Amino acid sequence: MTDPVLYDERDDIAIITINRPEKKNTLTDAVIQGIADGIDAATKSADVVAVVLRGAGDTLAAGYDLTAGAASDDVVGTTGGDEPGWSTPYGARGPKPREGAWDPVRDYQFMGNNVRRFMKIWECPKPVLGEIRGWAIGGATDLILCADLLYMASDAHIGYAPSRIFGTPTTMLWVYRLGLEHAKQFLLTGRAIDADTAHRIGLVSHVCEPEDLAGFVEEEARRFRHIPANQLALNKLLVNQAYENMGLRTSQMLGTFFDGVTRHTEEAYRWAESFDEKGFREVIRERDAPWGDYGERPR
Repeated sequence: MTDPVLYDERDDIAIITINRPEKKNTLTDAVIQGIADGIDAATKSADVVAVVLRGAGDTLAAGYDLTAGAASDDVVGTTGGDEPGWSTPYGARGPKPREGAWDPVRDYQFMGNNVRRFMKIWECPKPVLGEIRGWAIGGATDLILCADLLYMASDAHIGYAPSRIFGTPTTMLWVYRLGLEHAKQFLLTGRAIDADTAHRIGLVSHVCEPEDLAGFVEEEARRFRHIPANQLALNKLLVNQAYENMGLRTSQMLGTFFDGVTRHTEEAYRWAESFDEKGFREVIRERDAPWGDYGERPR
């Protein structure tokens, strides 16, 4: 069985690769845990000065993969952690929930466990460089926006499509990285952001041709070997703390809880039920048709 996440150390850097290209690197519990374990390994290694996070193949990650048979799914399941293969770090004594009932605490603990593992990237004392190629959609943006510096292929796109229906960002770093105007522009509409726009609005540091991206990011990561580790760790902590003082953790708590709420509204239930009638891809296409992006884009 192929490892869902690859970890490699070479020439002073660690490279963490999401390794599900046949599924567009969609996020599973094993993927999220593998990334968290990779960050822990890089943090402990005296041979690593910086970390590169990327996806295998032609995309970073096309969101979560929680529904059986969904090949690239930015839809999160509605059971709050009961999906096969997903860990649920919460147990409570009480009556068995009736069919279709939502347990908000269980859901919050389920999604919160993902956020805590994503935030290992934010908390890592070493610089983490995120490499965006192809698509970074939905939950994948909660992951990659935790990185310190972002680099993007010229033909890549990033966006939070679930904000149109069925989700809110959980790490909330869209707001803190973009500021008020741009955060509202892209979260209220869910629009996909192309590489040039991402660079213009300050979401990414640099845009490269796809064939040059990996080499450029690795070269940038290795430059950090010329700066003492203590300098890097303390300056990263200083910048991060400034954002935490502005309420980042509180915003994440609300974003994680509201994500569950939006997946259990009447319109969300009806939207999810329409998959059986119309098919997953058609429902996604209809969601995105007014904007001409994601599922509406030509394949």
